[in-house]
Amino acid sequence: MTKTMKITYTAIFAAIATIVMYFEFPLPFMPPFLKIDLSGAVILIGTFIFGIGPGITMALIKDLIHVTQTQTAGSGELQDFLLTVTLIVIAVSFYHHHRSKRGALIGCAVGSVAMSLVAMLTNKFLILPFYVNGMGWNLDMIFDLCMKANPAINGMNAYLFLGVFPFNLIKGAILTIITMLVYKRLSVFIREKQFGMQHAKGK
Repeated sequence: MTKTMKITYTAIFAAIATIVMYFEFPLPFMPPFLKIDLSGAVILIGTFIFGIGPGITMALIKDLIHVTQTQTAGSGELQDFLLTVTLIVIAVSFYHHHRSKRGALIGCAVGSVAMSLVAMLTNKFLILPFYVNGMGWNLDMIFDLCMKANPAINGMNAYLFLGVFPFNLIKGAILTIITMLVYKRLSVFIREKQFGMQHAKGK
């Protein structure tokens, strides 16, 4: 694949991910402000096809666009970037050493666990401090919201281990399933289209 084509596809995937990020949904029994969007699947698929560098670029473009409309002073977009990059780098790096469907699945699973651990750190040191210091909330208000969804989430440790960690594991599983269903077919389609363009030029 030529450099120009890779740049073009990177921009296309970033644009799709940017649009998809606007559509998000919560999970039952989880804190209501933790919401899933499927833009990570678009970027994960793009990373499997084009490589880690373009994948990071896709994530960066998406979050830079969304930061222009941020409601979290950029902290939410920064967290999204860190989590997405953690997932794609680990998943695709593992796949490069174990090129099989099983290798891709294991890579995504390991990446999802790592993403969930990073999410615990970013929530504790980035997101919650923003709401407390930037929005004037207090932790009791936040945990009261959490308890309405799940009474067991009644403090910081419960929030991190019963909210943030499993939420991101579920998110990682959803992104993995979508990627496994779409990646191979889309990869074949792009390569066939690339071959057809090169063949046409050769004539």
